[in-house]
Amino acid sequence: MIFSTLLETDAAAQPAEKPVPADGVGAETTAETAPENLLESAKDTITKNQLWPWVWAISIVIVGFLVARFLRRFLQLKRFRPQTRFIFSKLVYFGILITAFALALARVGVEASAIISATGFISIAIGFAAQTSVSNLISGIFLIGEQPFVIGDFITVGDVTGEVIAVDLLSTKIRTYDNLLVRIPNETLINANVTNLTKFPIRRIDLQVGVAYHTKLDHAKEVLLDVALKNPLCLNEPAPLVIYTGFGDSSMDIQFSVWAKTENFLTLRNSIFPEIKIAFDHAGIEIPFPHRTIYPGVVHSPFPVEIRDLRTPDKRENGMLESSVHSESSATEAKTDPAANRTLSVDSDGGE
Repeated sequence: MIFSTLLETDAAAQPAEKPVPADGVGAETTAETAPENLLESAKDTITKNQLWPWVWAISIVIVGFLVARFLRRFLQLKRFRPQTRFIFSKLVYFGILITAFALALARVGVEASAIISATGFISIAIGFAAQTSVSNLISGIFLIGEQPFVIGDFITVGDVTGEVIAVDLLSTKIRTYDNLLVRIPNETLINANVTNLTKFPIRRIDLQVGVAYHTKLDHAKEVLLDVALKNPLCLNEPAPLVIYTGFGDSSMDIQFSVWAKTENFLTLRNSIFPEIKIAFDHAGIEIPFPHRTIYPGVVHSPFPVEIRDLRTPDKRENGMLESSVHSESSATEAKTDPAANRTLSVDSDGGE
């Protein structure tokens, strides 16, 4: 009884065999179509589940790149200021690229929360590893927001003077007057004294001039103001200014200040000095300079002296005897005392 029951169970568990045709054609057809059906099934699976998401992702990245380039070129038009063009073009460009990549990853099944978490951990690791770069990044944000200078301005930082050609998040690039590129970290700019030479439309040029003490100061002032009046680059408002700064060693010191447009600063500075010299020569105003007397060492012979008499014939005859007496006395003293070093200088009146 039990044995017959087990036999019936085994028979029921075995699959039923399909009837085989007598000629065997059906068996060969089934064997040939099985691999083809499997390949088509694999293609359908790849096409429906994997291929199209990747195609969409690549398309999103390409479209985002093209849109970012178009907007960056649009923002670089001259209707915007240079600093505005530079900042917004970069923000828009990288913002669109990041958005396109995020959409592409989401299209292929990568969750945004996972990307954000990974970005957070990476940012923390980079922050600890590159503290200087983070400081420069924060300083760059402050510079962009405060705008003490913009692209195209001429600034002085320490011993570096030049034109600002780029204000990046990590550094600022300056082109000097001799066409050198200087890269200054933004943290240094935040902590340093920065002088903007082209921030305002006009600048003042301060010229230091010296005149002899016998010169009439009112006359010298009139000559200087007339020079400023005749120069087309000098502005009438604010008016030129003449300030007496003090008594120098050999001259009366004067500060002559004139105003010019910022773009004409160097041109006016280079042209007004020769004009002052020519005007002083025509007005008979002397520009004094220091004189030096050179003494030889103790082991040398007396220093040779050449006397040039520039007096008129009448004064020359009257002073001839006095000059010869001075020369003889000096020669006598040099012979009796070889260690003494004397220099004889005669002015236009024959005095020592």
